[in-house]
This record gives sequence, structure tokens and C-alpha cells, in this order.
Amino acid sequence: MRYILALDEGTTSARAIVFDQNGRQRALASRPVHCHYPREGWVEQDAEQVWEAQLEAGREALAGAGLAARDLAAVGITNQRETTVLWERATGRPVAPAIVWQDRRTAPMCERLRHDGLEAEITRRSGLLADPYFSGTKIAWLLDAQPKLRERAADGEVLFGTVDSWLIYRLTKGRVHATDFSNASRTLLFNLEERRWDGRLLAMLGIPPEVLPAANESSQIYGECDPEWFGAPIPIGGVGGDQQAALFGQACFRPGEAKNTYGTGCFLLLHTGAEAVHSRNRLLSTIACSPAGEPAYALEGSVFIAGAAVQWMRDSLGLFPTAAASEEMAASVASTGGVYLVPAFVGLGAPYWDPHARGALLGLSRGTTAAHLARAALEAIAYQTRDLVEAMERDSGVPLRELRVDGGAAANNFLMQFQADVLAKPVVRPACTETTALGAAFLAGLAVGVWKNTDELEALWKKDRVFEPAMPASEREQLYAGWKQAVERVLR
Repeated sequence: MRYILALDEGTTSARAIVFDQNGRQRALASRPVHCHYPREGWVEQDAEQVWEAQLEAGREALAGAGLAARDLAAVGITNQRETTVLWERATGRPVAPAIVWQDRRTAPMCERLRHDGLEAEITRRSGLLADPYFSGTKIAWLLDAQPKLRERAADGEVLFGTVDSWLIYRLTKGRVHATDFSNASRTLLFNLEERRWDGRLLAMLGIPPEVLPAANESSQIYGECDPEWFGAPIPIGGVGGDQQAALFGQACFRPGEAKNTYGTGCFLLLHTGAEAVHSRNRLLSTIACSPAGEPAYALEGSVFIAGAAVQWMRDSLGLFPTAAASEEMAASVASTGGVYLVPAFVGLGAPYWDPHARGALLGLSRGTTAAHLARAALEAIAYQTRDLVEAMERDSGVPLRELRVDGGAAANNFLMQFQADVLAKPVVRPACTETTALGAAFLAGLAVGVWKNTDELEALWKKDRVFEPAMPASEREQLYAGWKQAVERVLR
């Protein structure tokens, strides 16, 4: 039996999972990762804490599986995307807090790009929009935030990386500064079709190329983990941004297949094949993970606040003790009583892209209870997903047959059934919902020969449950029309 350690560094936790060659989970460990909110719209993390949490989780998972480093065929890495880290080449120490993907501090910079008429060129080259979500404007902001940091970066003394690059650099003790195509395609600096860093995009944002990592295939040998970390050198064989890794872990290898991940945010990806599809409905074109030498692309819609709305109700409002308890509470009432939550806590993502929108609870009455609010939070996740599905169907011209789902909230049966109802499409939950980590393991395993091709991987993917739509069409459309009206109230 051969084993792979998947390191899954997310927004709120660093997880590590050991998989065997049959795709079965053998051990899981998790450590919390903390976000800090120094100002309105700012979201930061301590990159050292991210690294330490991921290392601890990896060691614990390896011990939990009863394995030693020499038993591992490879390590795979998947990560929260767009989060931006700058560090010193010589010491490996961060020069500033990491700016998290949710951070909106660069909204004025993005507005200037749009005002200067540059967004169309940015989209044509990168597949993305001029939005604070992406790494490019975060890098530019950091370089200007400290005296002489820009000069040091131009001299090659300071390096940039998304979280995958940061982990690779630390795991290899500075021997490898690299990223994969899927993460690079989320930076606002990468040419989507030429699959290389784009000089024109770098010039637009004033970013010196010396800070950039090498961009590689998602499935290839990147280097070796230093023996200090796990006890023996282990090849790093797979790297993928979390949402592209989840698409791969869901065995969505063909055009027209789609998955939605329900986590802090909500991320819907549709495989579009070997050529990029440029959206007409304000979705993103992005590079999908694939075996080496097989280009693949996807359309993506990003919802910034999904499970985070449930966490807000739990932690800030105290409506229920655990996120899982929201399911029973929501199911205890027949409807929201006309209440809609628009969770625009950090603006609205696709297809609206309004960084200035803010959250709202609408339709409140004296009869509104905590159960109605809990249900409204879960329903908001499903409505936002329908927004994305409809935009993707218009772009691709092909109606989705089914939606494969994963992420923490995919375990919520109320949400999954309501999702099927509001989409009028089957929602398919896999037996292994840790598809982000599984995708990283699949990519690493392909690189070192644990599996030969995607046909073998497809045979490992199994269904757990299919949620069939059961809501009458008239009710579905009435509820969704109410959602669209609620969104209009928060758009600026």
C-alpha cells in the first residue's frame, strides 16, 4: 500500500489528511488558523502561524495513520487562494502580515484601474476582473506600505507567494520558490492562455518580476520536504489552489462537469476543456488542475460569504452553539417568514462584483425568531449558488445535469435539499467530502506514479447521496424573485 499526505491550508484551519492508494482517508488532523481584522474591510493572517499550524497538522496526521515519512510516496499541497505573503529571501521571515483573499483594502486601486479603462485588457489577459479579491493589487499595496520595500523587492531580496508558495518555500527550507498554474491564474498577473507571467499586467500594477515564483504544472515534482519536518525527505508532487483541487478531487475531468464547495465562501467551478472560455456574465476564467501536459480551464463563480454567515450567527449573535445545529434549527420552521439575509459582509462576489455592498437582513417582523434567521442564512447560500449556475449556463450554453458538492456545509442535509430545490437539479454528495485534500493527493500521486491516469482516479470517486429537487416550480421562482429583490437593496 502506498500513501500520500495532503496538506490542506484553508482560511480558518490548516488540515492534513493521509490517503492510501485506493483514495481512502486513513487519518486527519486539523489546527486553527486565525484571521485578524485591524480595520473595516481588512483581513490579515500571521504567515508564521499559518506555517506552524500546517506543519503541526501534517505531523499529527502522519502519526495518526501510524506511518513514518519513509512510508509516504509524496506530499500534495492545496491552499486558500489569492492570500498574499511577502517574505525575505535570506531569512524566510514575512515582512508584513499576510493579506487574506477576503480583504477589500485595495478597492480604491481597482476603481482607478477601471476608471483608466484598463479592466477590459486585464480580463482579456488574465481572465479576471479588477477586484480586490485577487493577489496583484495586494502585492502592490504591500510594496508601498513600508519604506524601501519596493526597492528591496526589485533587488530580489523580497519574495511574493500565495500560500502554496509560502509552504513550499518553508518545506524545502528556501530551496524552491514556486507555484502552480492554478494558483498563478488567480494573481491578476498571469496570462491565462499563454500560461506565463504577463509583463503588461506587471507593469500596470508596478510589480517587479523579481518577486515572482516559478509557475509549474499542478502535477509534477516540485522538490523535497526537508528531513527536519517529517523525519525523511518526501517529494512534493502536487499543488493546486483549493477550488481547482476540489474540482479535480470530484473527478470533474470533462467539459460540462461542475462542483460547488461550501466553505467560508462558496465556489462553483465548471470544467470547460482545453481552451479558456471568457465569460460574458462577470464570471472568472481560470486554469484548472490537470495531469502534466494536459491544459485545462474552468469558469468560476465566487461567493465571498457562505458558511461564514452561519459562523457569524453562531459567534456574534449566539443563535446556536455549533454550526451543525443550524440545520435542526432551520428545519424547525416551514419557511423564513419572508426574511432574507444578503451576507455582503465584505461586498458581493460573482456575478455582482460590488466591493462596497454591505450585508442586510430584510423582511423582519415581530414574529421573526432565531430559527427564521438560521434558515435565512442557509437559504442565502443556495440562492447565491443559483446566481452562479444561471450565469455559467448562459456562458457555456449547456445546462448543468447535476451539481457535485463538497466542503463543510455539504454535510447539512437541509441546505443540500434546499439547494436541489432552488436549482431544480440533482445535488450529488460524494462519499469522501474532503475533495480538496483528495484532489491534492490525486495530483501528487499522478506525479510519482501511484496512479497512471484520470481513468483510475474516476473509478475511485463514489457517491454518498443524491438530493433530488422536490419543490414546486411556482414556489421556487417566487422565493428566488424575493432573493433578487433583496440583493437589489444592497447594491450600490
